[in-house]
Formats: sequence, structure tokens, C-alpha cells
Amino acid sequence: MKYRKDKKMQPASGIRNLYIAKLVGRCMICCFCGMMYAINRESFEIMNGLNFFRHFSPFHIIWAIWMAGMLLQVVPVKSRISLGSQKLFRFRFRPIREKVNVQLLKQYIVSTTKSAYKVFILWTALIIVLGVLYSYKIIDDAILFMITVIFYVCDLICVLIWCPFRLIMQNRCCTTCRIFNWDHLMMFSPQLFVKGFFSRSLLLMSIVVWIVWELCVLLHPERFWEHTNDALKCANCTDKLCMQYCRKLRSPVS
Repeated sequence: MKYRKDKKMQPASGIRNLYIAKLVGRCMICCFCGMMYAINRESFEIMNGLNFFRHFSPFHIIWAIWMAGMLLQVVPVKSRISLGSQKLFRFRFRPIREKVNVQLLKQYIVSTTKSAYKVFILWTALIIVLGVLYSYKIIDDAILFMITVIFYVCDLICVLIWCPFRLIMQNRCCTTCRIFNWDHLMMFSPQLFVKGFFSRSLLLMSIVVWIVWELCVLLHPERFWEHTNDALKCANCTDKLCMQYCRKLRSPVS
């Protein structure tokens, strides 16, 4: 069967509209941080040591937003969060009616995990480069923070517009993505080199989120594959986050 693009653009889902609003908010945070970097670099001292507890600043609000976002990835709350992020939880699992082919499931998990750790190695190489630049004082704490904020924006660009990691992962869309909840670990990894409660607490929480995700892949692999979890099938998709990849937005032609 062939497919052609639907002439009438289907309306975006509520989840997609919410994520677009989040992207706008992240861009605003990025612009604010860029402005602070340009006019008041002393404000970034909050990242050093225990300065986090000495006085209040707008960066405390950003810290709280980031912490809340990570908390929602490890607590099974039935809020407006994408299925791709919540598929580790039992309440998002819709088992198939047929008997599960355990061998194929194992092959799928092994294959996607190999691809995932290719991404991990590439990202680690990037962080090592940042670490070398930091050690030679070519970049400082404030620049590492700005890199983190840029990653924060790019995270939703990957979800809503285009994701370079799909070239390695070969996944159909974000809903089925093996590394969906790696986002915060990747985002806060530049903070590894900054010594202070602000940075270390964010990095530590992102590691917790990553460990929970990886443990669920190990213990409940059936929740991560569309051939064992009906909720992940394109026909059952309600998120429509990756509209440019979704076949539901194409009309069949004989």
C-alpha cells in the first residue's frame, strides 16, 4: 500500500501543543540566562560551593523547574506527560493478546541497547572534550551552565522537530525511543565539572532517573517494545509528538 501526504493538516494533539508551549518556555529561559551571562556573570556564583543556600535568585526557580521535571520521570503520576517518557510504568503498559515471542523481544532489547550505548559513547566523548576545555580554563562554570541550557532547548527540538539520535537508534519515533528518559542525564552531564550543590544535585538526580529507566528496561523489557506493548503502536498513538514521522498523518492510496 502506498501513502501520500494528507492535504488537510490534522490538528496537533494536546500533548504536542503542551510540548510546543514547553519549548517556548525553554527558549525564554535560555534567553534570560544568556542575558544574565552578558550583563551579570556574578549571578552564576550560585553554582559554586554552598552559595545555593546563601541568597535567593532566579536560578533557584530554574533549579526547581529542572528538579520537578526529573521527579515526574520517576514518579508514576497520570499527568500530561508523553507516553515515550512514561512507558516504563505499569499503568502505561497494554499487553498484546497474542503470546509474546520471548526470543524476538530479547533480540529487540539487545539491539536497541547496543544502539543506545553508541549514543552514550559519543556523548561521553563530547563531555570529555568539554572537560579538557574546562581544565585548560578555555571555558568556565558559567559557560558550562549555558551549554546545559542550550541542551535543555535542544532536547525538545529533538522531540518536536528533528532528532539526530534517530540516525543511530533507528527508532520510528519518540514514543518508541529506547533513550527517551536519558535527556536529563545528557543535559546535566556538563555540570560534572562544576563543584557546588546547584550543579551536583541536578547531576545526581539525573543519574537516579537514568538508573530507574535502565532498571525498568532490564526488569520489564516488554513495556518498551511495540510488539509486546499495544500502547506503543502507531495505530494507538494519541501523543503525535513526532508528526513528521507518524504514518497516521498520511492517508492510504490504493
